[in-house]
Amino acid sequence: MASPELLQPPQAVDAPHIRSGDDEELRDLVAALPDRLQDDLRTVAGWTEVVEIVLDLGRVPEVRISDGSERLLPWKVEAGHIAAVVEAIGEFTDDNRAGVPGTLHRFSAIRNRSGRVVGLTVRRGRALHGTTAIVRDIVAGDRSLLLLGPPGVGKTTMLREMARVLANDHGARVVIVDTSNEIGGDGDIPHPGIGRARRMQVAAPDRQHRVMIEAVENHMPEVIVVDEIGTDLEAEAARTIAERGVRLIATAHGQTLDNVLLNPLLSDLVGGVESVTLSDDEARRRRTQKTVLERRSPPTFDTLIELHSRDAFVIHHNVAGSVDAILRGGAVRAESRMRLPDGRVLRDTNAEARVSVENTLPQPKDPVDDPGDDGRLRVFPFGVSRSRLEHAIANSATDMVRLVRHLAQADVVVTLRSFHRKRARVLRDAEARGVPVYVLRNNTVTQMEACLATLLDMEGPEEPPQPAQPNATARGNGAPRQHLRTPLSSRPRLV
Repeated sequence: MASPELLQPPQAVDAPHIRSGDDEELRDLVAALPDRLQDDLRTVAGWTEVVEIVLDLGRVPEVRISDGSERLLPWKVEAGHIAAVVEAIGEFTDDNRAGVPGTLHRFSAIRNRSGRVVGLTVRRGRALHGTTAIVRDIVAGDRSLLLLGPPGVGKTTMLREMARVLANDHGARVVIVDTSNEIGGDGDIPHPGIGRARRMQVAAPDRQHRVMIEAVENHMPEVIVVDEIGTDLEAEAARTIAERGVRLIATAHGQTLDNVLLNPLLSDLVGGVESVTLSDDEARRRRTQKTVLERRSPPTFDTLIELHSRDAFVIHHNVAGSVDAILRGGAVRAESRMRLPDGRVLRDTNAEARVSVENTLPQPKDPVDDPGDDGRLRVFPFGVSRSRLEHAIANSATDMVRLVRHLAQADVVVTLRSFHRKRARVLRDAEARGVPVYVLRNNTVTQMEACLATLLDMEGPEEPPQPAQPNATARGNGAPRQHLRTPLSSRPRLV
């Protein structure tokens, strides 16, 4: 029976409305566009809420509005149109980004093999006051915070507002490490949207980790703000900053905590993963197998916010506890918050826990006594989109595959070529344990379906199954699967 606190219903609380006053900056954006595009843009319904404009040579322009709608203009982009935009804006940096001085707009270039710009993605930047109201209690705290979400969900906008609120309203010494001038705007004078926060520009994207350390050593910040942590060097710099007692607020690409945990470049941000062999007594106490995945170290970030949309968040207040729960296959306790149309925030402090109470996940048991060993092929995806793999299984119309969360439960491991090249610890453990590793060229449903066809006997009983070789199965996982099409080897293979 769940406790009353666990089943407490969601509550709606008042919050300030989001405010925007960027009419002048919108005019600056429009002024950088070709004359024909300026005229046609103003004919689009709701054009003042434009989010993105796509210009590709020889194709019709695309105008995307904040409500999710798209409009294709009835003419094709010519080389002169692109040249006019490039001439009107600042210089492109090494990451092919440029901007309009004094604004937050971003122009991203696509070049041909000779280096000439043949495409542009124009993203409107806006300083929206009130976007952090949904998490203002977390912003006012002192814990390091990671914002996680796919591109276009509003991570940078919220990051900018957090810097302003901390600097102006809480009097904190905030330093922004601005790699693409997307937080503080283009030009040497930072945009008013960051308030009193200071901004350090980065000469090249591959120097971001150095500027992060330089900010701590030279400018005595209380808070460091960084956008798009994406390399192992930046993850290492983030841990160094956290260990020096400086609060770190950053963003990363991904949809859920699981994505970060399975990303070998970023997993250290949430503590990392390693394979641990338990004693017999500890394995019995946990009611699990002897070899398990555990968190390697304390997380760099204490709190993690998943931005599922601009108005729907899932908050992990205790990242260490959430990671431990994921690795042990238990319930992940988190809080969900949703911004309602009237501006109020619907808070559910036990949204994830309530689902787990109603659909309790069984703890993994020792493979020798595992009643769930039903003859299906148990696949452990590492660095592979779990949702796409589930889709591929559904397309294959087979019930002979089951996805597992622990290496010790797996018959095979499926990963990406880019992950295998980095020799992640989990993959080394798999090879040492004799678990076959299948390597996909890319993270697509088509590649996954081809892998499943290789693994499974899709041709029916006419083709007699071949026995797997002794080294084909994980130790302690019982008899070899007889539905495998070919004998498996623990050597990684590309499919």
